[in-house]
Amino acid sequence: MGIADHNRAVVLGASMAGLLAARVLADSYTEVLVVERDGLEDLTGPDGSAETRRGVPQGRHVHALLARGRHILEELFPGFTDELVTAGAITGDVTGNVRWIMDGHRMPKPHSDMLLLSMSRPFLEQRVRARVRSLPNVRFLERHDVTGLLTAEGGTEGGTENSKAGGKAVVGVSVTEDGAASTLSADLVVDAGGRRSRTPAWLKELGYAEVPEEQMAISVGYATQYYRLPDAVMPDEISIDVVASPELPRGAICAKIDGDRTVVTAYGYLGDYPPSTSAGFLDFLKSLSGTDIYDAVRDHRPLGDPVAYRFPANLRRRYERLPALPDGLLVLGDAVCSFNPVYGQGMTVAALGATVLRDHVTGTQAPDPQAYFADLAARAVDDVWEMTTGADLAFPGVEGERTEEWQAEQGYVADLLTAATRDHSLLTAYARVVFLVDPPSALAAPEIQEAVRAALASQTDR
Repeated sequence: MGIADHNRAVVLGASMAGLLAARVLADSYTEVLVVERDGLEDLTGPDGSAETRRGVPQGRHVHALLARGRHILEELFPGFTDELVTAGAITGDVTGNVRWIMDGHRMPKPHSDMLLLSMSRPFLEQRVRARVRSLPNVRFLERHDVTGLLTAEGGTEGGTENSKAGGKAVVGVSVTEDGAASTLSADLVVDAGGRRSRTPAWLKELGYAEVPEEQMAISVGYATQYYRLPDAVMPDEISIDVVASPELPRGAICAKIDGDRTVVTAYGYLGDYPPSTSAGFLDFLKSLSGTDIYDAVRDHRPLGDPVAYRFPANLRRRYERLPALPDGLLVLGDAVCSFNPVYGQGMTVAALGATVLRDHVTGTQAPDPQAYFADLAARAVDDVWEMTTGADLAFPGVEGERTEEWQAEQGYVADLLTAATRDHSLLTAYARVVFLVDPPSALAAPEIQEAVRAALASQTDR
């Protein structure tokens, strides 16, 4: 099957994952349809500014495009970094222009040679959406709700061994628009519908095994306010990050973004939520392990009241563990794995997933769903899931197994961050992992371990 036989791919959801899926599918399919429940044409304000999409309840809070995610977006949309900067994104170095406060200690600010872009989620999504819209073979179907999958019995031409052996194949979706039902045929359906994805229920209706799920309840709550701060408040910094700790499960991020604004998102674990009043919000900022963000904003009037958001649990759907899957259906983004948003990994993991999708739809054969999900887990999800859940387990009220291996890893990271106050290259190495440029295993390299030992020994000798 050549590219001409890859007639139509249907993407469910115009999320960041859905937009990036459409971008890579456009290289292999004659037509790509992005089916979105909400309207998209009304997401630009009268002044041209981007507005929050209804399907992104957390869209008004701090968002991060990590360095690895920016690399991927630049690869998919050449010149995209310059476009964002020209339009108003704030730029700097991921360590040199960020003030990190951990356990009340201000970390050093070495130069990392990793570019940081700071902007709002609507600002970024608007420009990704515009790039995808400009592709001649991509079309958006707005205000269409997907109600189910269309299937055919096995034996599909060019299918995988599953369909050739008599398994089912997804050949489209059923949709409604203003109550009117219709169908869309497809050679491939990609579900990028987010955490509320209906694919697990649809698969069960088709007779497939229940999708295994892992959850870790963390009960994180956000509150966010916007400010317009003078340049003198943060003259050489893009953001201030006061990190929550097991001893004080509260934190906040203060970041310069597009529109000459500064966004402050405060968060708390296990029900310790920041208040949704301006006075209570300030009191919460003052209570953190460092008062840096409170000091930055306390004398300035916010641009509106705080906006709240709740995130109950890390959630992972283990499609790679299913014994069988239908051909013609893949899943991407938060519909597979939804992480604690405090760490800002979601958009970058969606970008990583898009590169996996690209690799599985390039070529002459239909993508094998089991090979795809195994690859997605290994290349886009496993490391981030372990990092996120491992960090969340440090909070005593979070339920989960704290193995000896986990305890050793947490102890080592704590030693590394202590050592980084002496050897600043260690903070850069840590940032490369946090920003998903390097895998977590990079911190276990012999030269990093030796640097940690040397820095800790020098502190002891003082």
